[in-house]
Amino acid sequence: MRLFACATAMTAAVCGGAVVAVPAEAAATQVAYGYAWSDGDGRLRVVPRSATFAKPGYRLKTLSGAKELRLGYAAAAFRRVTVACDLKETEGRVALDAKGLGRTSCAPSHLTAELARGATPLRIEHRGGQAVKINEFLVTDRPDSRSARGTIKRINDTTVLFATGGKTIKLGYAYTTAFLRTTARCSDGWLAGRPVNADRNGLGGKQCSWTDLTKALKTVKHPVLVKVDYTPGVDSLDQVQEVFGDA
Repeated sequence: MRLFACATAMTAAVCGGAVVAVPAEAAATQVAYGYAWSDGDGRLRVVPRSATFAKPGYRLKTLSGAKELRLGYAAAAFRRVTVACDLKETEGRVALDAKGLGRTSCAPSHLTAELARGATPLRIEHRGGQAVKINEFLVTDRPDSRSARGTIKRINDTTVLFATGGKTIKLGYAYTTAFLRTTARCSDGWLAGRPVNADRNGLGGKQCSWTDLTKALKTVKHPVLVKVDYTPGVDSLDQVQEVFGDA
């Protein structure tokens, strides 16, 4: 038996007398904690945050200089905090290891279902742009929602850029997001027709769904004026009110 070793932390290593290229991203597995969002079929996006274990869950805080990661997870091992893979909520029973991480073995398809419901707190081991192991965990200090006026611009069917007070934030949304319209119908284009459902401040009051928000945003190419409720840190778009009077 011939034994040999390669230094995987190097971009090139000598193995058995030959120089073998080793991709830098394959050198080590990295770990990220944060609120993950769907980024398309079999992919997620997450802004890494610092995590402190505070039994039974974690406290997450902004990590200075952290940049959004976009990772594939089709081949990742996934562990949930629920006692069964297809549960939407814990229903009062959890499956946690000693570090407060989910331990119910599930399939990547179960993660897809979770991400479809909105932001999901995850610990992700990854390398080379691919998630290797993913654990769901509980959060002990979810931030409070805030209200602000500004503009939103569509990125895709579940993501917008919200600009307010000189800063721009990427926000995700899902079926839990409320959309309040000034228009007569939920299916109307943005600010289409008379503002029959606007209050004296021009704010929409007709209750519509998150899919109506997607359809309405597809009718405009420029940022549009809104009042929103959003959760910083989670980067969740909780409610959108159409405003009569475009930006």
